[in-house]
Amino acid sequence: MKKFEENTLRLQTSTRGGGIEIDLTEFGYEGYGMTAYQNYLGGGMLGRIASDCSYPDWRSDDKLTALAEELQRYFHKLTNPEDGWESLNYEQNQSLAVSAY
Repeated sequence: MKKFEENTLRLQTSTRGGGIEIDLTEFGYEGYGMTAYQNYLGGGMLGRIASDCSYPDWRSDDKLTALAEELQRYFHKLTNPEDGWESLNYEQNQSLAVSAY
């Protein structure tokens, strides 16, 4: 999504997980950021994509929780190209654990 591409501060993807961090200024939260990240579970498997945000009590803000979901889906598209080769769709991926620990 263009709105995420234009506001990306950091992006790292690999077969062992990674993450994306965006600036939330354009979304009405100046000075705050949001991340979506994915951990490696082992055995060639990545865990569920999770989010975090520097805005206080962000999970109580409907706009931010919706944005977090969009960012997670965007990150999933970046890490799971639709090539039909052993990849999970977003819903399947989100049924996994966030971490192996």
